[in-house]
Amino acid sequence: MTFAGRHVLAELRGVDPAVLGDEQQVGDALRRALDAGGATVLDVVAHRFEPQGTTVLALLAESHASVHAYPEASAAFVDVFTCGVHADPELVVDALGRELGADEVRAQVVARGAGLAPAAGGREVDEPLAAGMRRRWRLDEVLWRGRTEWQDMMVARTAQGISLFCDGERQSTEASQLVYHEALAVPPMLLADRLDSVLVVGSSEGVVSQIAVAAGATRVDHVDIDTECVRRCAELLPYGYTPDELADAEAGRGPVRMHYADGWQFLVDAAARGDRWDVVIVDLPDEPVEITDPAQHARLYGEEFLRRCAEVLAPGGVVCSQAGCPTLWRNDTLARMTRRFGDVFATVLPYCSDEHEWAYLTGRVDPVDDPVELEISRLGRFPALTSIDADALRRGAILPFALRAP
Repeated sequence: MTFAGRHVLAELRGVDPAVLGDEQQVGDALRRALDAGGATVLDVVAHRFEPQGTTVLALLAESHASVHAYPEASAAFVDVFTCGVHADPELVVDALGRELGADEVRAQVVARGAGLAPAAGGREVDEPLAAGMRRRWRLDEVLWRGRTEWQDMMVARTAQGISLFCDGERQSTEASQLVYHEALAVPPMLLADRLDSVLVVGSSEGVVSQIAVAAGATRVDHVDIDTECVRRCAELLPYGYTPDELADAEAGRGPVRMHYADGWQFLVDAAARGDRWDVVIVDLPDEPVEITDPAQHARLYGEEFLRRCAEVLAPGGVVCSQAGCPTLWRNDTLARMTRRFGDVFATVLPYCSDEHEWAYLTGRVDPVDDPVELEISRLGRFPALTSIDADALRRGAILPFALRAP
């Protein structure tokens, strides 16, 4: 047994006031919903308030459930908390909505204790943005949700199409993924003198590998520590690798070679072998505050890892990393990465996307007089781009004022 549970906080709207005012009906509906969700009911108590209102509480073997009904608003607050794996509080809430005839069910799921996914499986996901700030995603359909060896993962339909969430944070969406991946991959592939070999660390979806091949790379090494995440992405996402493409990459057939490994150790071993790449791209979730695991991806944001990336560059090669967000309220990662890149590379070129919320940094170990114009002169490497042209490259090379001001 583990100290863990799922807590569903829900609102039911559009319910007949006569039903909500009848504690017997509400109690019976809750019992049926709990049975549908696999919960074990030990006792149910109910109280009707004057002039209106009903509260029903259920004591469960797995924990508890409650309904606080407001007939005057045709609505009710619902709270279902279950421990263990036998009862499903989300199914309970869905069933209760049907039993009471609700027009709308709004739910959030909170992981409590250890060993379960965060709020990433109900009707909404609250994505953390900064201290005291969260963004709420409505989930129209959850296609897959589970715990891989390394992270909580979910693929769901949202208003932005099929979307990938890891550890409760949006990683990519069908609507915006190409803007994100072009902003990450195109500037470094323009700044590098050659584009024969590319190393990608992270970027589970596989889009960066595809962009590199389309630009003429003959060898792409893709390194990701989370085997299941990469395979689930290929299976479920309408962008990035297809299952057949991933199978070829895993088998070493074609220009892309898939390596399931820790990026840190992969770079150590590559340097020892004398391997070299023209472009190294590091695409990870945003930098966490603390390192809590020996393989934690925070290490791959540090200066030492950047130096390891620089060690495996071919002459005229570049390193690019996802570098956080340029917005004032969450620019800590970008500020740190700007300093780190400046300590490692003679040439540092930002790209702050104006069509996405992320910023990226590209570094070369040798000085380049005008890196932006050099990039622009090589735009012909890409026969078709959807979000980057010469003006975008010029604009994106300017860091936010907060990071330029003394």
